[in-house]
Amino acid sequence: MSTAATFEITPENLRDLLRDIPSDVLIIDVREQWERDICKVQPSRHIPLQQLADELENIRQHVGRVVTLCHHGVRSLNAAVWLRGQGIHDVLSLRGGIAAWADTVEPMMARY
Repeated sequence: MSTAATFEITPENLRDLLRDIPSDVLIIDVREQWERDICKVQPSRHIPLQQLADELENIRQHVGRVVTLCHHGVRSLNAAVWLRGQGIHDVLSLRGGIAAWADTVEPMMARY
């Protein structure tokens, strides 16, 4: 199994997870503010990729699954891999990013 497959969650699976136990999921949006101004998944916490290390201790305090997201899934996959390397093991990246989320979960969401 590839690293990407083991570190990713599909938009549909994230939607279902948020429906079931939203308080146990921390979604971290690693995009830039201008991207988030266009569209965002709620609930999510904005931590741009370059600030992730600064927020590591706050992320460690979360009990439950962590899901990272970006535009197409590349930055968020890098973030998930990095977070796992820091000892946060219940972390996944949103496969295809917010673009895939818009395609499959929120088709009326603004796109860029």
